[in-house]
Amino acid sequence: MTAIKRFVNASRRPGVLGIHSMDSFNIQVPDLRIANDFYSAFGLDVREEGNSLGLYTHGHAHRWGSLSEGPHKRLSFLSFGVFEDDFDMFRKHVELSGVALIDPPAGFQSNGIWFRDHDGNIVEIQVAGKSSPSEKSDFRNVSVPANQAAAPLRSRAPAVQPRRLAHVLIFTRDVDKAVTFYCRVLGLRLSDRSADGIAFLHGVHGSDHHLVAFAKSDAPGLHHLSWDVGSINDIGLGAMQMADKGFARGWGLGRHVLGSNYFHYVRDPWGSYAEYSADIDFVSADYDWPAADHAPEDAFYIWGPTPPADFTVNYESDRLR
Repeated sequence: MTAIKRFVNASRRPGVLGIHSMDSFNIQVPDLRIANDFYSAFGLDVREEGNSLGLYTHGHAHRWGSLSEGPHKRLSFLSFGVFEDDFDMFRKHVELSGVALIDPPAGFQSNGIWFRDHDGNIVEIQVAGKSSPSEKSDFRNVSVPANQAAAPLRSRAPAVQPRRLAHVLIFTRDVDKAVTFYCRVLGLRLSDRSADGIAFLHGVHGSDHHLVAFAKSDAPGLHHLSWDVGSINDIGLGAMQMADKGFARGWGLGRHVLGSNYFHYVRDPWGSYAEYSADIDFVSADYDWPAADHAPEDAFYIWGPTPPADFTVNYESDRLR
C-alpha cells in the first residue's frame, strides 16, 4: 500500500463563493452487518457509531460518510463543506436562488443549512475543513533495478487501504438541470460532459477533476463511491483483496478518459459500486479548466474490459423495486 502523503494547506480562489469539498454522505442500507463486511474488506476503517456506521480511512480523522439501516438501499443526503467566512454569504445566496431551506433529516443534527436539489435529493452545506485535495495526489509506479524481485509473495501482499474519498457519482433524471443547480447554487464548475448522458463537476477552490458527477437515469440514486489509492498496483491488489472476501463482481482494471484515472469497480451487495481510483486529473484553484462536451465513445474509458451489461442500471429506481 502506498503511504499516505502529507496534507497541505487548504487552497482557495479569492473572491469566489463555492463549496470546497464533498464533506460526507449518508446511505441507507438494509443490513449494516453486511455493509460492515463489505467496506471493511474494501479497506476502510468502519466504526460503529450508535445505530449507524462511520466510514473512515485508516490514519485519517475525517469521517467521509455514514451508513444507516433502512428498508432499501438509498442515498440519504450529501454534505458539502465551505470555509467559515463564506457560510453566512452561502445562506443568503441559497435563499436568493429561490431554494427553500428545510430541517435536517430525522436523527441528524448540524449547524449547516439543508435543502433539496433539482431531483429532491437532500443536500447540506456546512462549515468544515477542506477535505478535498489542494494539489494533485501522489501516484507511484515503482520499479526495481536488475537482479531484484519486485513483487512480494502473494501470501505477503500488503492490505490495500484507500487514502480518502475521491468522488461520488449519482443518477439524475436530467443532467442539464443537475449541472445548472450544482453550479448555480453550490458554486461548482463543469469539468467535462457527454451530451445529456453524464457530467463531471469540480470545486473552484482546488479539487480533483470531479468531486461529484451525474449520470442520466429515470430516478435519483447512487452509482458509485470512489476512493483514492496511490498506484495501479494498489488497484490490482484491492481487486484481489475483495475477490478473496467473496466480492468478485465488478469492472476493471481500466482507465477512464474524462478524469484520466485508473480504476477497478467492485459491486456492493445492493447494486452500486465502490471504486478503487488512482491518478485522477487535478484542477488547481487558480486554473480555469477548459470544459468540453465529448462524444460518448470519447467519454467513458480508453482501455479495459467490456463493462457489465447492467453497469449503468439504477437499482434505486422505483421502477425496478
